[in-house]
Amino acid sequence: MNKRIGLCFLAMCMFGASVLAQTTKVVQKTLVSIGQQVPDFKYETEKGKTAKISDLKGKVILINFFATWCGPCKLELPKVQSEIWIKHQSNPKFAMLTLGREHTWSEVEKFKKDNGFTFPFYPDPKRAIFDLFASQNIPRSFLLDEEGKIIFMSEGFEDGHFSELVRLIDSKL
Repeated sequence: MNKRIGLCFLAMCMFGASVLAQTTKVVQKTLVSIGQQVPDFKYETEKGKTAKISDLKGKVILINFFATWCGPCKLELPKVQSEIWIKHQSNPKFAMLTLGREHTWSEVEKFKKDNGFTFPFYPDPKRAIFDLFASQNIPRSFLLDEEGKIIFMSEGFEDGHFSELVRLIDSKL
């Protein structure tokens, strides 16, 4: 009986640590840093058509990695919609890439529709893009200046850090 209680306690601790790791603002296992040029990558703009991140040079760019199953992502994305996208979607100096880590077109389109989001979603089914930035943990956000340099990055979702991102985007636009 004591062995079962011990195993249950251990499982709860491991689950709690896993959830905490997804919500913390501390950036760990990140392969890029602030001040660094964004890694050049291609992404699919629609089925069968690609673009390069460098095509967006001259714009302030928000890159957000998420997954449909990620609890902190589900907390963050509605705030991205209401506090960033609604405000800046018409600004020609702003672009946003919301990339579904390990998701296909059908999965990101369904998630977008089911949640009433209006901003663009793109698939990253093999983590090819995500793996240029980090090795684990989502959500992750990266803000690029007009020259394509990383000026902000975050891991997980935390209100204070998100507010910092919003203020920075507002100040750049």
